[in-house]
Amino acid sequence: MSAQNPAGGPLLHGPADPEHDPRASYALEPGYTQNLTRRILSTTGTTAPVESPLNGQPVAHVPQSSEADVREAVARARRAQEAWARTSLAERSAALLRLHDLVLDRQDEICDVIGVESGKARKDAFLELAHVALTARYYARTAHAHLDSRRVPGMFPALTHVEVHHLPKGVVGIISPWNYPFTLALCDGLPALLAGNAVVIKPDAQTMLTALLGAELLEQAGFPPEIWQVVAGPGRDIGPPLIQGVDYVCFTGSTATGKLIAGQCADRLIGCSLELGGKNPILILRDAAVEKAAEGTARASFSNAGQLCVSTERLFVADQIYDRFVERFVARTKAMTLGATLDWSVDMGTLISADQLETVTAHVEDAVAKGARVLAGGRARPDLGPYFYEPTILEGVTPDMTCFGHETFGPVVALYRFHDEADAVARANAGQYGLNGSIYSQDGGRARQLARQIKCGTVNINEGFGSTFGSLAAPMGGMRESGMGRRQGSEGILRYTDTQSVATQRGVRIGPSFGLSQEQYAKALTVSLRVLNKLGRA
Repeated sequence: MSAQNPAGGPLLHGPADPEHDPRASYALEPGYTQNLTRRILSTTGTTAPVESPLNGQPVAHVPQSSEADVREAVARARRAQEAWARTSLAERSAALLRLHDLVLDRQDEICDVIGVESGKARKDAFLELAHVALTARYYARTAHAHLDSRRVPGMFPALTHVEVHHLPKGVVGIISPWNYPFTLALCDGLPALLAGNAVVIKPDAQTMLTALLGAELLEQAGFPPEIWQVVAGPGRDIGPPLIQGVDYVCFTGSTATGKLIAGQCADRLIGCSLELGGKNPILILRDAAVEKAAEGTARASFSNAGQLCVSTERLFVADQIYDRFVERFVARTKAMTLGATLDWSVDMGTLISADQLETVTAHVEDAVAKGARVLAGGRARPDLGPYFYEPTILEGVTPDMTCFGHETFGPVVALYRFHDEADAVARANAGQYGLNGSIYSQDGGRARQLARQIKCGTVNINEGFGSTFGSLAAPMGGMRESGMGRRQGSEGILRYTDTQSVATQRGVRIGPSFGLSQEQYAKALTVSLRVLNKLGRA
């Protein structure tokens, strides 16, 4: 429901007894949030309320953008991009390095805002800002390697001079999700800026302030404010005009929405990169270090209450160590601490919303009703906050249960026993997804061989997801219905460029010369092709 505010600022009225009702006061100072929300391009006079999932406390009223506002944001970005593209690569890299330091300097503030809006544990909030710092530093230090023009061999050695350039696409549209609202608002946009583009971003409505804090830090790092435009509103309303106006789209979210976006981009023949859903597997091989595997699997399954695209929902364990592993994994899971706090004292925070809680509850109840066994968790915790749910381990999940093949996106993982590794790989590859996988084994060589058989865009050995997620030189993305395109590495920045080849011909022309006929020219060219092949030339 929207609230009207003719003045365009936040609405400050509310219940009058904050001592007894958290909903009676704002979780963040209204002046602070108003300073952030002024960055939204909005002329509607309409705002939407944001509440903290920790306790239902009001956070802010966020101005909403119209279709006309989106078109204006794209126009402003396009004007600013022309000047930005003329700045030197060194200047853009320096701004990224300043952002790196700013993010680390203001980490307490960033963690607080992330915690208030998303409800995640502080340790998970910290990993967001660490990932942004890593991304900024990586691309700043490798900018020339990715973007410098390079010379490539021409048709005729010494006579054909060819250069390949990477030109910015123009304006990049980013539609970012709520689950990792700081890093996913920034980490896709930083390489776009470095490549000389401008950005128009539509963050998720539930975590707008975190994304706006990122925009503030970009400006303070020295990026011109006009090249990072922010719009707000329901995706169904302002998503289409955004896609209609930009030159490339980056989206992180559900597979269903990703398919719609891909279709809209196809209609305009513009590119897109999509990180979508997953039903991510871990394989615990017979020679795995049990304690290490139990600890890593708990992190992989329950980080951010399982609301992580690359988190684990399926766990395949070798017969030989199944009982020992399950004992340690269940013990670790039951020992996890939950709570509605912004400090470092808890292992897991809350789900983001009533919708997420409803999905998790329905998946678990459906599985139990059809015969699955709950080894840990399995219930909501309204005593902690409105959307808390315990980290849950299920055994005996079968294909007729919803959580068998559908993404839960919550703190629920299913255990499966296997005897044959080939069967485990086949079961891990079952279904339509292919985002992230993991293998635990003390034989690294064998694990790496198996990894190449897993149909996932990233596979981690003896780690759930952090090894690939934190290795910025390694491309990251999904196979099959888990998406298309990659973030990180060279692919993560070159997606925002158009490749241009410029060839200069010297001496002879590409065609008959020196009085040769077409037939004579063809024979001479045949001889030269054979010679070049014998010389080993590409």
